[in-house]
Parts: sequence; structure tokens; C-alpha cells
Amino acid sequence: MTGARAGRKLRIGTRGSALALWQTHHVRDRLLAIEPGVDIEIVVIQTTGDRVTDVALSRIGDKGLFTRELDRAVMDGDVDLAVHSLKDVPTTPAAGLDIAAVLERIDPRDALVVAPGMPRTLMELPPRATVGTSSLRRRAQLLALRPDLIVEDLRGNLDTRLRRVENGDYHAVILAFAGMRRLQFDARIAETLDPPDWLPAAGQGALAIATRTGDAVVADIVGRLDHPPTRAATTAERAFLGALEGGCQIPIGALAVVEDSLRLDGLVASIDGTAVVRGSVHGTAANAALLGRSLAQQLLDHGADRILADLRAQNGAPRPASP
Repeated sequence: MTGARAGRKLRIGTRGSALALWQTHHVRDRLLAIEPGVDIEIVVIQTTGDRVTDVALSRIGDKGLFTRELDRAVMDGDVDLAVHSLKDVPTTPAAGLDIAAVLERIDPRDALVVAPGMPRTLMELPPRATVGTSSLRRRAQLLALRPDLIVEDLRGNLDTRLRRVENGDYHAVILAFAGMRRLQFDARIAETLDPPDWLPAAGQGALAIATRTGDAVVADIVGRLDHPPTRAATTAERAFLGALEGGCQIPIGALAVVEDSLRLDGLVASIDGTAVVRGSVHGTAANAALLGRSLAQQLLDHGADRILADLRAQNGAPRPASP
């Protein structure tokens, strides 16, 4: 360890939910494995998304609901780094902030959890079954497959959502597989919803570490946790999302897989699921951002522009520039 790092104290900002704390402790343990002499303090910070829990995410804002306050703490020097679920991170980083590492992603799929006595697949749920989700992306895909379902808003931490379906408030809920696995609830999963037929949010399943621009010592330590294949895959997904200027108010799904090459699948849908435009592109991981923008243009050319125009007219948002 260099003299500059010896005895260095790192303050990690995090949300206070059980899942956020698990993720932050995971990052702390990874950092200690590569820099055993670093003293690490975990600082819990409440975000807008944590404070407002009785309103659908699509109605309370579009960018940084679960990251803004953490990022401000990094930029102000109150903490040295922040741990985020990458799917919550705006595609345009705040000035003065860098994503120093994207950790290796675990399973990015969505998962179905059902109430006691319910069938264990989405297609077998009874007509007019009530399914809970806070995501317009999940709502759109649910209604595209099963327009007979009743989809209702569901907010709260993971344990709260699981308790509500266990109590029968919903016949089923859709949750991220990654969070279920991290908190060891994966035995509760009835069915995983598989790509490319069902697409997750851009960045789902990956953790990102934000650091202050210019803090070379922290960036160097944290950067050693970066996983290049996950970085490339999520770069493509986030470029696709950013080119469409998508957020929680727009039903957009994306998933890239890096093997010998990079394959990116994406979709744009109307909220009621009656219109869905899908596409895919292949290329090299080195061109991840270009592939994301290319897929966005492909979908716009095939009808996604009309879906987005209708959604933005409803939300009063401006039409995006061409990617």
C-alpha cells in the first residue's frame, strides 16, 4: 500500500434499506480484500425515493430518486464514495462525479413471487389477478402478455413487498431477482422471467460506485473492483436508455450480454402494453455505447418514436433529439 493510502479512511454513503446495506457491506468487504489497511466507515443517507413511499415512482420524478442525495454527499466531501444499484443511476452523471467501478453483475432478470395457493407461473395466474409493481416497464410487459390482469402500484423495501404478497394483498408481485438473491429470499421465487421475451431495466443486477472527480487515490482503489464485461454490457444498455431519454416515466427495457461479442436487446412500450417495439443489435464490446445508440435509432425508426411522443405528451415532457 502506498504512503498516501496507509491509514486512509474511506466513508461510504448508502441508503438505509436492508438491500442497500447488504450491497454496501459487500463493497466494503471487496475493498478491504484489496486494501486491508483502509479504515472504512458506512454513512447512511436518506434519499427522496426513501422519503416518499406512498406515491408511484413515475409520479414523483424522473432522475436520481434513489441517488441524488448520495451523490451530493460525495461531491460535497461528506463521503468519499457512494454505492448505487446501477439501474437507479441517471444516464448523465452529475458534474463532479465519476462512476469509478461497475461490479460484476449477478442475474439481471425479473422474478415472479406469488401469494400462497396461487399458480406459480405468470401465464397460469387466474383472470383479473392483482399483480403489484412500481415499474411502468414491468406494468407494460405484464399487460402485453396478460391484458386481463389488474396491475397495481407497489412501493416499499423488498421485505415490505414480500410481506404484502404473503399476506394476500396481491396475488403476485414482480421483483428483481438480484435483490431476492442478495437477501437470500430466492426460495420465494415462483418463476424467473427470461430475456429476450421479458427485459429488465438497464443496469439491473449491477452495482455502481460513484466517486468525486479528481480524487485519484479513491478512484484508483475503487477502480480495481471494475468488471469490464459488466461495464461494457451496462454501457450499451445505458446508452440505449439515454438516447431515448428514458427514465421511470417511460417503459423501456434493455439487456446486453457479452460473450464472444456483445448482443443488446431492447424494447419500448406503451404503459398499457398495447404497443411494444423490440429490436436487437450485435457488435464488439469496444463499441458498446455506439451499439446502444444504434438500437435506439432502430426502434425509433420502427414506431417507438410514436410511443414516446404519446407518453411525453401525457407527461408534458419535450421530445428527445435524434440519437
